[in-house]
Amino acid sequence: MYVCLCVGVTSHTVADAVADGACTTNDVAQKCGAGADCGRCRRSIRAIIESADPSVDSSGGPSVRRGRRPR
Repeated sequence: MYVCLCVGVTSHTVADAVADGACTTNDVAQKCGAGADCGRCRRSIRAIIESADPSVDSSGGPSVRRGRRPR
């Protein structure tokens, strides 16, 4: 399935980039180009990253546990 239509990147290519160490959408964009142009595919890229390792925060920001407020 195509994830990024701007540069023609498939979900398999994104998964390969994640397996090769990409853990944010910016990392994926640098490795294969997906998400580097218009950005509409970044939600799909995040889902692929999180499905590979649910503990990773793929937003590129600091890791925050969801559902809990800091004290």
